[in-house]
Amino acid sequence: MQRFALIGAGFIGAVHAASLAAHPEVDFVGVHDVDTTRAGTLATRFGARVLDGAEVFDASHLDAVFIASSTDTHAQHLRSAADAGLAVLCEKPIAADLAEAVAVSEHVRASGVPAMLDFNRRFDRDHAELQRVVASGGVGDVELMQLTSRGPSLPPSEYLRSSGGQLRDQTVHFFDLVRWISGQDPVSVFATGSALVDPSIREFGDVDTSVTTLTLPSGALVQIDSVRRTGYGYDERIEVMGATGLVESGRNRRGNLTRYSAGHVVLDGLHDGWFERVQPTYAATLAAFVAALEAGVEPPVSLDDGIRAQAIAEAASRSLTSARTEAIDYP
Repeated sequence: MQRFALIGAGFIGAVHAASLAAHPEVDFVGVHDVDTTRAGTLATRFGARVLDGAEVFDASHLDAVFIASSTDTHAQHLRSAADAGLAVLCEKPIAADLAEAVAVSEHVRASGVPAMLDFNRRFDRDHAELQRVVASGGVGDVELMQLTSRGPSLPPSEYLRSSGGQLRDQTVHFFDLVRWISGQDPVSVFATGSALVDPSIREFGDVDTSVTTLTLPSGALVQIDSVRRTGYGYDERIEVMGATGLVESGRNRRGNLTRYSAGHVVLDGLHDGWFERVQPTYAATLAAFVAALEAGVEPPVSLDDGIRAQAIAEAASRSLTSARTEAIDYP
């Protein structure tokens, strides 16, 4: 049994708490949050206990921590886990600032503790099968990739102000998928965007609708469209065209019911929100991390993967402002 503590008792913390409590090889010891009442509610719900700031990094009764707190706390919690000798699974990003993320990653690497970033889209069943097909040469050399990330509704303004912008917050998951699926690090990026849903977000330099074009070292091209609000549900899909074929991880509908009537065919629609679409990936991410710990192997998504996706997001954000193609510099 791997003894886990959870840091963060907000919405995503509650999602991870459910995964921790359900995993048969996890002993969900406790929850830590700056809001002790919220921590207590979540801990009681899943049969854990509330941990204070010292207990949550006490290796005498823990093997690992899951960091699901606010972004501005990730870096310090990662350092503390590494100093305590605890394995750590962390929500993205490592830190809001790329240079700080690099420094924290080096600190964790030097400690030797297993560490993994929660890029949960890699653990979507269909995305993972698409990656396997591409990696095995099933479509030949990659020539063109199309990725879509379209959310159902615009997040609250207070969230957007601190999110770092659409490319760093939303599209970064798909920058990671591009690297993972293609096996290549993009060399340049051009991004353009608009504030079509809420023009006021331009005041802090954000957009809600964007298109990003990446160039891979092989010359292959990648296009990612990201939308904060749709009128038809959550839409996420990937298409990879190679020299000999094409593979697609398509839209996921809420169900598979098809209704036929005179002149009409009605299918089930898309999921109402992003969470309903990706919910199974959270438990799958945890399962992959636990399996790596028990096998004594490196976790499947490294902190370096997070840094490289973040470097792409930084270059894309520069391009959004400069209106030029920007080179991607990897630390």
